[in-house]
Amino acid sequence: MLRQRVITALIMAGSLLAALAFLPVIWLAALLAVLIALGAWEWALLAGWKHPVARSLYSLLAVAACAGLYVYSGLQVEPRRELVQPVLGVACLWWAFALLWVKGYPGSAVLWRNQVMRSLMGLLILAPAWLAAVYLVSLPKGGALLVVMVMVVASADIGAYFSGRALGKHKLALAVSPGKTWEGFWGGIACCALLALALWYMLPDAASHMSLLAVMGIALSTALASVVGDLTVSMVKRESGVKDSGTLLPGHGGLLDRLDSLCGAAPVFALGLLLAGN
Repeated sequence: MLRQRVITALIMAGSLLAALAFLPVIWLAALLAVLIALGAWEWALLAGWKHPVARSLYSLLAVAACAGLYVYSGLQVEPRRELVQPVLGVACLWWAFALLWVKGYPGSAVLWRNQVMRSLMGLLILAPAWLAAVYLVSLPKGGALLVVMVMVVASADIGAYFSGRALGKHKLALAVSPGKTWEGFWGGIACCALLALALWYMLPDAASHMSLLAVMGIALSTALASVVGDLTVSMVKRESGVKDSGTLLPGHGGLLDRLDSLCGAAPVFALGLLLAGN
């Protein structure tokens, strides 16, 4: 299973790097919208929409939400910080509520287990993440920024996996994801801290105004948000009685099983860069 996960992850990483290297921003936005549509197709089933037509309409709704944010934020002309930043702020506020729901599960399910709320949750997970990713790639050196975000999320995941396997004893969120432990969580955070230190040393002159504290804060808050994203989707999957969101990615499950951490991380990472003066 681990070998299959690694092979799939390498293929995804190579595809991302190729897209960032060769596609203009508008085509990157369209490609990311396709991924959001596929993620929404999987989420629709978790929300209770079982008919293919209903799931297709939900996917279209998610893409429409992305398009609305695209126009509202002025990304089709030039990114406007004063418009993008409030959307990212609301997205981060949503993830704070999601963390409370995760901590309160299964009791918190009374607030969101109905079909309408779970449908809304999917839009709040997917659309702001798309906006954050497109905003990042629209910036100078935006492709590198997106790669850094993925590296932070991957380091948190890898650090948590190996430290959890070696040392894990105390459950992080037993009712939501029994396999995750506090030892794994702190191992992932430590891995991200080391990555942040390395990134700070490699900052170009154009970003020399960013202190080690700022870089560390962005990296660690992004890692924390990625964990919340993972746990939130795991919580809804558990409530829906499924293990994986789909079967699209060998060794990983569905596309949403890989997007969950990134969806939590993207708005926090983008907002962190804005607040740090990037």
